[in-house]
Amino acid sequence: MLPLGGGAWTIRLGDVVSRENHARVTALAGRLADAAIPGVLEVLPAYATVTVFFDPARVNPADIRSRIEATLALPRSEGAEHPAGRLVEIPVRYDGPDLHEVADRTGLAEAEVVARHSTPEYLVYLLGFVPGFAYLGDLDPALVLPRRAAPRTRVPAGSVAIAGAQTGVYPFASPGGWHLLGSTTLRLFDPARTPPALLSPGDRVRFTPV
Repeated sequence: MLPLGGGAWTIRLGDVVSRENHARVTALAGRLADAAIPGVLEVLPAYATVTVFFDPARVNPADIRSRIEATLALPRSEGAEHPAGRLVEIPVRYDGPDLHEVADRTGLAEAEVVARHSTPEYLVYLLGFVPGFAYLGDLDPALVLPRRAAPRTRVPAGSVAIAGAQTGVYPFASPGGWHLLGSTTLRLFDPARTPPALLSPGDRVRFTPV
């Protein structure tokens, strides 16, 4: 367990980014959230870490660490390491401005790019970048490309994109350097919804061509 500034502790569960390790991450994050430790503001899972944010003006960092360690020492119920996430289907119109370029760079037909992107069931590893943006893996290896050399200053909301071994959907219009394959009308983030973000770490996602 390592400090992150003066207001957080980060627990690292190895260095491997995998579905198996992420199941441990989401299970641990759930246990810490359920513990409702006084003074804790947020429990944030990532690829292979869980970070616990707290208010250092209200609580002592050492006390929070002790409470975290006590929670980790509690017995786990059977199957707690493998929580089942929801399956969310996202309709996609595959007409993105980078579809042709992705096909050209990967040596695939555009229809094959669409098929390879829409076939897998993706895992939500974490949320970040902007509210509601879910980093989804794992992308078909044939579609893995580095980010665009020149990022766009504005990517439309709902854009479905790929970069590296990941895919995702832009919840808002924002700058971005991922390759745009298509778009969806589904709202990934709605402040009036509870919770506002459609996706959570541990959820599963399938893209459906429309």
